[in-house]
Amino acid sequence: MIFLRSTLFNLAFYGITALACILCLPGLFLPRQGVFVIIRSFVKSVYFLEKHIIGLDYEVRGSENIPVEGAYIVAAKHQSAYETLKLHILFEYPAVILKQELLKIPLWGWFLARSEPIAINRSQGKKASQQIIEGAKNVEKQNRPIIIFPQGTRVYPWQTTKEKPYKGGIIKIYEATQMPIIPLALNSGMFWPRKSWIKKPGTVIFQFLPPIHQGEHQGEHPAETLQKLENIIETATILLQKEAEEAR
Repeated sequence: MIFLRSTLFNLAFYGITALACILCLPGLFLPRQGVFVIIRSFVKSVYFLEKHIIGLDYEVRGSENIPVEGAYIVAAKHQSAYETLKLHILFEYPAVILKQELLKIPLWGWFLARSEPIAINRSQGKKASQQIIEGAKNVEKQNRPIIIFPQGTRVYPWQTTKEKPYKGGIIKIYEATQMPIIPLALNSGMFWPRKSWIKKPGTVIFQFLPPIHQGEHQGEHPAETLQKLENIIETATILLQKEAEEAR
Protein backbone atom coordinates (compact mmCIF):
# COMPACT_ATOMS: atom_id res chain seq x y z
CA MET A 1 0.00 0.00 0.00
CA ILE A 2 2.83 2.42 0.86
CA PHE A 3 4.50 1.70 -2.48
CA LEU A 4 1.24 2.32 -4.36
CA ARG A 5 0.54 5.57 -2.52
CA SER A 6 4.12 6.72 -3.05
CA THR A 7 3.86 5.99 -6.76
CA LEU A 8 0.57 7.86 -7.09
CA PHE A 9 2.01 10.81 -5.20
CA ASN A 10 5.26 10.93 -7.18
CA LEU A 11 3.40 10.86 -10.49
CA ALA A 12 1.02 13.59 -9.29
CA PHE A 13 3.90 15.65 -7.88
CA TYR A 14 5.96 15.58 -11.09
CA GLY A 15 2.85 16.25 -13.14
CA ILE A 16 1.69 19.25 -11.13
CA THR A 17 5.25 20.63 -11.04
CA ALA A 18 5.58 20.51 -14.82
CA LEU A 19 2.11 21.98 -15.31
CA ALA A 20 2.67 24.77 -12.79
CA CYS A 21 6.01 25.76 -14.33
CA ILE A 22 4.41 26.12 -17.76
CA LEU A 23 1.13 27.77 -16.78
CA CYS A 24 2.82 30.21 -14.40
CA LEU A 25 5.50 31.41 -16.83
CA PRO A 26 3.87 34.88 -17.10
CA GLY A 27 4.35 35.14 -13.33
CA LEU A 28 8.08 35.55 -13.88
CA PHE A 29 7.36 39.15 -14.85
CA LEU A 30 5.64 39.92 -11.55
CA PRO A 31 7.41 41.69 -8.66
CA ARG A 32 8.96 39.53 -5.93
CA GLN A 33 5.77 39.47 -3.84
CA GLY A 34 3.80 38.15 -6.81
CA VAL A 35 6.35 35.42 -7.47
CA PHE A 36 6.12 34.36 -3.82
CA VAL A 37 2.33 34.09 -4.12
CA ILE A 38 2.80 31.66 -7.02
CA ILE A 39 5.46 29.63 -5.21
CA ARG A 40 3.38 29.50 -2.02
CA SER A 41 0.32 28.35 -3.98
CA PHE A 42 2.39 25.59 -5.56
CA VAL A 43 3.86 24.26 -2.29
CA LYS A 44 0.41 24.33 -0.67
CA SER A 45 -0.89 22.24 -3.58
CA VAL A 46 1.93 19.75 -3.00
CA TYR A 47 1.06 19.69 0.71
CA PHE A 48 -2.53 18.80 -0.22
CA LEU A 49 -1.24 15.85 -2.26
CA GLU A 50 1.08 14.74 0.55
CA LYS A 51 -1.69 14.82 3.12
CA HIS A 52 -4.38 13.11 1.08
CA ILE A 53 -2.37 10.59 -0.96
CA ILE A 54 0.51 9.65 1.34
CA GLY A 55 -1.07 10.57 4.67
CA LEU A 56 1.91 12.79 5.49
CA ASP A 57 1.33 15.91 7.58
CA TYR A 58 3.52 18.23 9.65
CA GLU A 59 3.57 19.90 13.05
CA VAL A 60 5.41 23.06 14.13
CA ARG A 61 6.80 23.37 17.65
CA GLY A 62 8.60 26.28 19.29
CA SER A 63 7.16 28.97 17.02
CA GLU A 64 7.49 31.37 19.95
CA ASN A 65 11.25 31.29 19.29
CA ILE A 66 10.81 32.94 15.88
CA PRO A 67 11.29 36.75 16.01
CA VAL A 68 8.07 38.65 15.25
CA GLU A 69 9.98 41.30 13.30
CA GLY A 70 13.34 41.97 11.73
CA ALA A 71 15.74 39.67 9.90
CA TYR A 72 17.13 36.48 11.39
CA ILE A 73 19.02 33.34 10.40
CA VAL A 74 17.39 29.91 10.49
CA ALA A 75 19.95 27.12 10.83
CA ALA A 76 18.01 24.06 9.68
CA LYS A 77 18.71 20.36 9.68
CA HIS A 78 18.39 19.07 6.11
CA GLN A 79 17.21 15.48 5.62
CA SER A 80 14.80 15.70 2.73
CA ALA A 81 13.27 17.67 -0.10
CA TYR A 82 10.23 17.82 2.19
CA GLU A 83 11.45 20.79 4.24
CA THR A 84 12.47 22.75 1.16
CA LEU A 85 8.85 22.50 0.03
CA LYS A 86 7.65 23.89 3.36
CA LEU A 87 9.94 26.92 3.62
CA HIS A 88 7.47 29.15 1.81
CA ILE A 89 4.68 28.05 4.17
CA LEU A 90 6.70 28.36 7.36
CA PHE A 91 8.24 31.74 6.47
CA GLU A 92 7.22 34.87 4.63
CA TYR A 93 9.61 35.87 1.83
CA PRO A 94 12.51 33.63 2.91
CA ALA A 95 15.96 33.97 1.34
CA VAL A 96 17.42 30.49 1.00
CA ILE A 97 21.16 29.95 0.71
CA LEU A 98 21.61 27.47 -2.12
CA LYS A 99 23.86 26.24 -4.90
CA GLN A 100 24.00 28.50 -7.95
CA GLU A 101 23.50 25.47 -10.20
CA LEU A 102 19.90 25.12 -9.01
CA LEU A 103 19.00 28.40 -10.71
CA LYS A 104 19.91 26.86 -14.06
CA ILE A 105 17.16 24.25 -13.88
CA PRO A 106 14.69 25.07 -16.70
CA LEU A 107 11.46 26.74 -15.54
CA TRP A 108 11.63 25.82 -11.84
CA GLY A 109 15.09 27.35 -11.47
CA TRP A 110 13.81 30.55 -13.04
CA PHE A 111 11.12 30.90 -10.39
CA LEU A 112 13.69 30.08 -7.74
CA ALA A 113 15.90 32.90 -9.02
CA ARG A 114 12.99 35.36 -8.90
CA SER A 115 12.50 34.58 -5.19
CA GLU A 116 15.86 36.30 -4.67
CA PRO A 117 17.78 33.59 -2.81
CA ILE A 118 21.44 33.82 -1.83
CA ALA A 119 23.02 31.73 -4.58
CA ILE A 120 26.67 30.74 -4.29
CA ASN A 121 29.27 28.99 -6.39
CA ARG A 122 30.86 26.60 -3.90
CA SER A 123 33.85 25.97 -6.16
CA GLN A 124 35.04 29.55 -5.63
CA GLY A 125 36.19 28.99 -2.05
CA LYS A 126 36.78 32.26 -0.17
CA LYS A 127 34.93 34.21 -2.85
CA ALA A 128 31.85 32.08 -2.18
CA SER A 129 32.06 32.95 1.52
CA GLN A 130 32.16 36.62 0.64
CA GLN A 131 29.14 36.15 -1.63
CA ILE A 132 27.21 34.70 1.30
CA ILE A 133 28.10 37.57 3.61
CA GLU A 134 27.25 40.25 1.06
CA GLY A 135 23.99 38.51 0.22
CA ALA A 136 23.12 38.17 3.90
CA LYS A 137 23.70 41.86 4.56
CA ASN A 138 21.44 42.74 1.64
CA VAL A 139 18.69 40.42 2.91
CA GLU A 140 19.06 41.86 6.41
CA LYS A 141 18.20 45.29 5.01
CA GLN A 142 15.04 43.78 3.52
CA ASN A 143 14.02 42.32 6.91
CA ARG A 144 13.72 38.85 5.42
CA PRO A 145 14.65 35.57 7.16
CA ILE A 146 17.69 33.71 5.83
CA ILE A 147 17.49 29.92 5.65
CA ILE A 148 20.76 28.00 5.72
CA PHE A 149 21.48 24.29 5.97
CA PRO A 150 24.74 24.22 7.98
CA GLN A 151 25.74 20.77 6.73
CA GLY A 152 25.41 22.02 3.17
CA THR A 153 23.53 18.99 1.88
CA ARG A 154 20.76 16.51 2.67
CA VAL A 155 21.72 13.79 5.12
CA TYR A 156 20.19 10.47 6.08
CA PRO A 157 18.84 10.21 9.65
CA TRP A 158 21.55 7.69 10.51
CA GLN A 159 24.45 9.79 9.20
CA THR A 160 26.67 11.41 11.80
CA THR A 161 28.20 14.87 11.77
CA LYS A 162 31.59 13.22 11.32
CA GLU A 163 30.40 12.04 7.92
CA LYS A 164 28.54 15.26 7.12
CA PRO A 165 30.08 17.99 9.32
CA TYR A 166 28.62 21.40 10.02
CA LYS A 167 30.32 24.13 8.00
CA GLY A 168 31.49 27.50 9.27
CA GLY A 169 29.64 29.68 6.76
CA ILE A 170 26.75 30.28 9.14
CA ILE A 171 29.09 31.61 11.84
CA LYS A 172 30.64 34.03 9.36
CA ILE A 173 27.17 35.39 8.60
CA TYR A 174 26.39 35.53 12.31
CA GLU A 175 29.55 37.51 13.03
CA ALA A 176 29.17 39.84 10.03
CA THR A 177 25.55 40.80 10.79
CA GLN A 178 23.39 41.57 13.82
CA MET A 179 20.99 38.72 13.17
CA PRO A 180 20.19 36.00 15.75
CA ILE A 181 20.37 32.32 14.79
CA ILE A 182 17.21 30.23 15.20
CA PRO A 183 18.14 26.51 15.26
CA LEU A 184 15.63 24.25 13.51
CA ALA A 185 15.51 20.51 14.19
CA LEU A 186 13.29 18.13 12.20
CA ASN A 187 12.69 14.48 11.39
CA SER A 188 11.58 14.60 7.75
CA GLY A 189 14.05 11.90 6.71
CA MET A 190 12.06 9.35 8.67
CA PHE A 191 9.14 9.79 6.28
CA TRP A 192 10.61 11.20 3.04
CA PRO A 193 14.16 9.77 2.78
CA ARG A 194 16.56 11.35 0.33
CA LYS A 195 16.90 9.53 -3.01
CA SER A 196 13.93 7.31 -2.23
CA TRP A 197 10.78 6.64 -4.21
CA ILE A 198 8.96 5.64 -1.01
CA LYS A 199 7.25 8.26 1.16
CA LYS A 200 5.73 7.13 4.45
CA PRO A 201 2.63 8.37 6.30
CA GLY A 202 3.02 10.18 9.59
CA THR A 203 3.77 13.62 10.97
CA VAL A 204 6.98 15.51 10.26
CA ILE A 205 7.91 17.75 13.18
CA PHE A 206 9.62 21.10 12.77
CA GLN A 207 11.02 22.25 16.11
CA PHE A 208 12.34 25.79 16.45
CA LEU A 209 14.76 26.05 19.35
CA PRO A 210 15.73 29.07 21.50
CA PRO A 211 17.71 31.66 19.51
CA ILE A 212 21.40 32.35 19.74
CA HIS A 213 21.80 36.12 20.10
CA GLN A 214 24.64 38.48 19.35
CA GLY A 215 26.77 39.16 22.42
CA GLU A 216 26.07 35.79 24.04
CA HIS A 217 29.27 34.34 22.61
CA GLN A 218 31.46 37.44 22.56
CA GLY A 219 35.13 36.47 22.61
CA GLU A 220 34.29 32.86 21.85
CA HIS A 221 36.15 31.10 19.04
CA PRO A 222 33.91 30.58 15.96
CA ALA A 223 34.51 26.83 16.14
CA GLU A 224 33.08 26.76 19.66
CA THR A 225 29.96 28.64 18.61
CA LEU A 226 29.51 26.27 15.66
CA GLN A 227 29.91 23.27 17.97
CA LYS A 228 27.24 24.63 20.32
CA LEU A 229 24.87 25.15 17.40
CA GLU A 230 25.56 21.61 16.19
CA ASN A 231 24.90 20.15 19.64
CA ILE A 232 21.58 22.01 19.95
CA ILE A 233 20.26 20.88 16.54
CA GLU A 234 21.58 17.32 16.66
CA THR A 235 20.32 16.62 20.18
CA ALA A 236 16.79 17.80 19.30
CA THR A 237 16.84 15.98 15.94
CA ILE A 238 17.74 12.65 17.55
CA LEU A 239 14.82 13.00 19.96
CA LEU A 240 12.42 13.81 17.11
CA GLN A 241 13.63 10.78 15.16
CA LYS A 242 13.05 8.53 18.18
CA GLU A 243 9.57 10.02 18.54
CA ALA A 244 8.83 9.16 14.91
CA GLU A 245 10.02 5.58 15.42
CA GLU A 246 7.88 5.12 18.53
CA ALA A 247 4.79 6.48 16.76
CA ARG A 248 4.92 3.77 14.09
